[in-house]
Amino acid sequence: MVKFVQEFKEFALKGNVMDMAVGVIIGGAFGKIVTSVVSNIIMPPIGLLLGGVDFTDLKVTMKDAVMDGENVVSEAVTLNYGQFVQDVVDFLIIAFCIFLMVKGITKLTAKKEEPKPEEPAAPAGPTQEELLAEIRDLLKQK
Repeated sequence: MVKFVQEFKEFALKGNVMDMAVGVIIGGAFGKIVTSVVSNIIMPPIGLLLGGVDFTDLKVTMKDAVMDGENVVSEAVTLNYGQFVQDVVDFLIIAFCIFLMVKGITKLTAKKEEPKPEEPAAPAGPTQEELLAEIRDLLKQK
């Protein structure tokens, strides 16, 4: 699992031109589906856990709207971080799907490595018995 996560991390941070091209094509093709899954299936339970909040409505109002009766003189200035969180989740799901696809394509197109021929074994040295026999013969000569 750790290797899988590491490969995904390397893919997301580095990548190459082919990975990026595949990412753009697949991201465009699956973008609407992923957005629908995130906004309609993933985020509602998370919002429910947070007290029934719709994630896209989460925002910080930096300046209230100026009203003249029922007419809006100037719109409110808001920081819409809920939509940002939802877009980040969309991106992560798309990136993960592309990663899995590229990983599968890489496995399918990878050439099988030819087995390396075995290196010839190093010549065997003399055995212990042969060495002892040589020492014995040398001692007999003296």
